[in-house]
Amino acid sequence: MIRYDINPVGKWDAMTDQRGQSELRVAIAGLGSIGTKIATALDHGIEGLALSAVAVRDPAKHQAFLDGLNRPPQVLSLDQLGDAADIVVECAPSSQLRAIVEPAVKRGKAAVVVSVGGLLDNFDLVDLARANGGRILVPTGALIGLDAVNAAAVGTIHSVKMVTRKPIDGLKGAPFIVQNNIDIDNLREPLKLFEGTAREAAKGFPANLNVAVALSLAGVGPDRTMVQIWADPTVTRNVHRIEVEADSARFSMSIENIPSDNPKTGLITALSVIALLRKQRATLCVGT
Repeated sequence: MIRYDINPVGKWDAMTDQRGQSELRVAIAGLGSIGTKIATALDHGIEGLALSAVAVRDPAKHQAFLDGLNRPPQVLSLDQLGDAADIVVECAPSSQLRAIVEPAVKRGKAAVVVSVGGLLDNFDLVDLARANGGRILVPTGALIGLDAVNAAAVGTIHSVKMVTRKPIDGLKGAPFIVQNNIDIDNLREPLKLFEGTAREAAKGFPANLNVAVALSLAGVGPDRTMVQIWADPTVTRNVHRIEVEADSARFSMSIENIPSDNPKTGLITALSVIALLRKQRATLCVGT
């Protein structure tokens, strides 16, 4: 088994596996409903990876969780994560995206971006990563079929449309709803809140529409990917339906995600990040 030892100054020293590869160190920024699941999975064991560090706003709040891990990570500030890890996973509010991703990619490390909607306002980070040998990885998240969209985009995609229906609790507090003074608390039937581009949706619903931005980056971009958002009191899951017209195929996909402890986020989001991390050193990789 691969392991890390902590030396007297608190550094993690990488041990090598039977193939002579060093274990990739993973740091997590944020230990909410997504981050804690990823940390637990890493602690339980993912081939070729180890949890080396975390950054949290209130360390005392998470101390019991960290102490319960088999191999507790270092607790560092956001700008230190890139020194302590090869991969930094962003699991924080989108307002913190730049503070997490920039130091990592400047050091030539990889950053996994969960709040992908925030990436649109910080797209220069892609150029920064390219210039420094870093990488920005966007997990599939709450969608299915991004492999198919990626493949179709190698050819020509004519249109991409996504319709999202969410329970009321999953939409409360969204800037678009607040700014337009829309009352969704007493809905008795579905209400279409928004129709426009993925870029516009990300601004109006930053905690809800990361899926739309991920879809747009896989396909025709945020200004050509069209989105509808419905507040629907008749559903208990986050429902997404995608329709794609391309030269290579015409396809539609739908998924109903069970909300996590945070009603704005589906349970599958954390699992998607874990699946992405598994691919980084997996002997067998399935999917593009």
